[in-house]
Amino acid sequence: MAEDFFIKRHLAKTMTWRIVGTIDTMIIGWLVSGDPLIGLSIGGTEVITKMILYFLHERAWFKYGYKEDKKGKRYMSVKRHIAKTITWRIIGTIDTMLLAWIISGNPMTGLKVGGIEVFTKMLLYYIHERVWYKFNFGVDK
Repeated sequence: MAEDFFIKRHLAKTMTWRIVGTIDTMIIGWLVSGDPLIGLSIGGTEVITKMILYFLHERAWFKYGYKEDKKGKRYMSVKRHIAKTITWRIIGTIDTMLLAWIISGNPMTGLKVGGIEVFTKMLLYYIHERVWYKFNFGVDK
């Protein structure tokens, strides 16, 4: 079944994005809170929540479908990558804000970490999407 190929791809994308995203969150959490342990705790906790949420996000966008060019080759438009970036950032920011608030005990820390992440993560996620688009791993040819 063609969908099995995409599940492998979605799992691989989930893992690579989580590495990039976690490092970014740890650094931002540390800088905002002034405590490297808080940064590590936020990043460490969100590894679990974000992997689940990201996989579900990938599956939802897969169900939404792709376009095909005249030769029948599937492609994703830049608009689609931007839309995926925005929807994922909304989900990811809410998750990070809540985790940073709970872990630090300070709602302002949650808001600050989430606010900074909106910008860093959107840029990093867009780059991640474009890089993955260049690879055929997990794509049914």
